[in-house]
Amino acid sequence: MKKGIIIGFVIVLLLILAGSSFYTVREDQYACVVEFSKIVSTTDKPGLHFKVPFLHSVKYFSSATQLYDIPPSEVITLDKQNMTVDCYVLWEISDPLKFYQTLGSTSVAEQRLGDQTYTALKNAMGTLAQADIINMEDGGKRNEIYDGIATTVNEKAAVYGINVMDVKIKRFDLPESNLNAVYSRMISERNQMASKYTADGDYEASIIRNDVDKQVNILVSNAKAEAAKLEAEGEAEYMKMLAAAYDSQDKQEFYEFILALDALEKSLTGEENTVILDANSKLAQLLMGN
Repeated sequence: MKKGIIIGFVIVLLLILAGSSFYTVREDQYACVVEFSKIVSTTDKPGLHFKVPFLHSVKYFSSATQLYDIPPSEVITLDKQNMTVDCYVLWEISDPLKFYQTLGSTSVAEQRLGDQTYTALKNAMGTLAQADIINMEDGGKRNEIYDGIATTVNEKAAVYGINVMDVKIKRFDLPESNLNAVYSRMISERNQMASKYTADGDYEASIIRNDVDKQVNILVSNAKAEAAKLEAEGEAEYMKMLAAAYDSQDKQEFYEFILALDALEKSLTGEENTVILDANSKLAQLLMGN
């Protein structure tokens, strides 16, 4: 009976020793074997590993890229204006031994990264006026600012075994105290620009209209002069042709007779018409055969 109990106890003890002698590492982990608060080995090789039971403990850290969303904070621009900046940091543990020795935990690391990033942001924004930040339209210039901040933070974080991959600004906000004032100033500036463009457009339009009116007047005047000239030439040619056609007394009398008939025809309109002629008129004489 006692022997069976002893054997059972030994088996349980062996199982405990076996369970305490091995540890597993995932693909996205660093495993640090700690002996009396001192790291004796580190590995990022996934699988099953051996450690001394009861003497060694294992501390795990993530080897994946981590995102730390920094709480919004205020910075002061070159022209002494307050702005609220909201950003995040992409980082990873590059040296788990140094990370454990200097920081020891992810929460402490994020706090340190937040402080360093805020300092870099404050220094960078202090070189720019608020109007330049709000109206910044050049994406290349914005990326240069981001890269400069990321480089600065990475250099300071390297002593903690951290590699800062990127720093990105999500949003710039104006404090509530001067938000309406800045918006009003921006609206006023845009209205002034719009008024200037409108005035310049009206001036250019008036120049174009005046030039067009001038050209039209010249064309109409030239056309009228040419028409008058052609009409005068036509009248002169017509008179020459009449003079050539009726160059004798008989022809002239015949022409007068034709004209009289035309006048009579034009006067006879309607169904019943009466024409009263003077007996001495040439038309009456012609009609009477005198």
